[in-house]
Amino acid sequence: MPCSLLNFCEYETHKLVKIKSVKLGSMKWMSNGIILMFICIMLFWNKEYQAYDLVISSVTTKVKGVGLTNMPEVGDVVWDVVDHSGLSQGKNSFFVVTNFIGTKQQKQGKCPETPQTGRPCRSDKDCEKGYWDQHSHGVQTGVCVKFDVTRKTCEVAAWCPIEKRTPPPRPALLASAENFTVLIKNNIRFPAFNYIRRNILPEMTDTYLKKCIFNRRSHPYCPIFRLGDIVTEAKEKFTEIAVEGGVIGVQINWDCDLNRFSHRCLPGYSFRRLDEKESNRTLYPGLNFRFARYYTENGTEYRTLYKAFGIRFDVMVFGKTTVFLDWLIGSRCYSREARKYSERKFESVQDQQECLLCISFVDEDKVRLVKRSKKKSLQAVKPISFHPRKDDSTCFRALVSALQPAARPDLAAQNGPAEPKAEDEGDRGQSVGTPLVELPQGSCPPWCQCGCCPPSCQLEEQLCCRREPGRCLTSSPLFPALVLRRSTLETLLLYQSPLAELHEEAHLRRGACAQFISWRFGGALPQDAMPVMPRCCVARVRAEFPSPDGRYEGLTLSRPI
Repeated sequence: MPCSLLNFCEYETHKLVKIKSVKLGSMKWMSNGIILMFICIMLFWNKEYQAYDLVISSVTTKVKGVGLTNMPEVGDVVWDVVDHSGLSQGKNSFFVVTNFIGTKQQKQGKCPETPQTGRPCRSDKDCEKGYWDQHSHGVQTGVCVKFDVTRKTCEVAAWCPIEKRTPPPRPALLASAENFTVLIKNNIRFPAFNYIRRNILPEMTDTYLKKCIFNRRSHPYCPIFRLGDIVTEAKEKFTEIAVEGGVIGVQINWDCDLNRFSHRCLPGYSFRRLDEKESNRTLYPGLNFRFARYYTENGTEYRTLYKAFGIRFDVMVFGKTTVFLDWLIGSRCYSREARKYSERKFESVQDQQECLLCISFVDEDKVRLVKRSKKKSLQAVKPISFHPRKDDSTCFRALVSALQPAARPDLAAQNGPAEPKAEDEGDRGQSVGTPLVELPQGSCPPWCQCGCCPPSCQLEEQLCCRREPGRCLTSSPLFPALVLRRSTLETLLLYQSPLAELHEEAHLRRGACAQFISWRFGGALPQDAMPVMPRCCVARVRAEFPSPDGRYEGLTLSRPI
């Protein structure tokens, strides 16, 4: 074969070499220690070792301040809290008027619509009576009237004179709002730890709150803020944002640590602008709304219409808390009762749809773990895994009792004649059990391998004691002595329940099944798996301890008693 083909057919595998060297071993553990130390430092730095909970918050605000403005069309106007705070702008927000356009002495009547929002006309035919749209100030009357010397527009029924579209004044008329103050009250709760806190701290007195104004250096936790300082902290100029208005976000961040040794839960404040500040880049810049003040003269109702520009402040609360105690209780290094706390804190839910069964064949030295099938007999189901058999201490004590010469006639014959004993009435005829009866040929079900299994329509009961054809497990001399012997079963039942009614065959029948399961499965049962007795063994137990009415509960999937 050519050399190239030989190289192609080669197979490579890795080889490990164990080097016993103090120098190399020290370098290995030193590098591992450095990596582990780095991981621990990062865990403590980011507080990943703690339990977290998110905040639930409520916010209320109260603005204080008075301003005075003067306009030729309107005159002197005093703006107090009721006027400049405006209507509610939504949850956790407040509004302050900083500029306005006024239209004085409006009254109900008929007047020409403005050219910007109305329909130009030459005659009444160009005007439609009753027409209006979303830009109209009123409803058209169907008459074309003069707006000024050169233009005509359709007449409308509206509040006259109609508001003129003009840019907001510069500088802002209510620029004094820069010195207004707002009290922000924030209440928070961490539901997982039932912890309640507010930003008015316990050490703050009424005298302190009357004098303090928020300042990052001198008063970082004062809940009273000057509006000009808020805008400055957001890196904006109050004189500019006051002209057309805008939106400022007030962020309250609660980063709390509820550990006793490092308890800390204080608010942190930050500010930023939320809307687009470049007026020439937006179609509808700033923030504004309209409101009116009504009055009556000589029986006629008038109003002064204000188009108010201002700043909306949105208060946003963020926060999380960390507690080291829950993590410590969850770890097993806290105390011996950590498992008890963990079981109370966490609820385990088991999937009830999947049922795992254990079966044991006499011609195998292992226990099989299988799933219940709705299509195959239990004899034909493929195993999920195998587990070694382990002897159970209860079964071992019964085994020692069963191996006595009185229980084994073959051993008694080898040891010679024994002295005659008064046979216990409860053991008469029960030391060996009912003789084994093999089924007639042809009546044995196809899944049976020992020839002693009666038929059953239940798939869970279609299980033989053997995997391959051969002698039945019930033919073993140990089976009647260990599983069917009445004195052994009565002793075990009384050991578990000292006041049990032993004369009932049902108790002995269940005790025999439990004894068989302890014998054949021992301690090899995996968690949440249920053992199943072969059909031939169940039939032998029922023949030995029959039901008076001939009815049985069926094959019960349960753990050993």
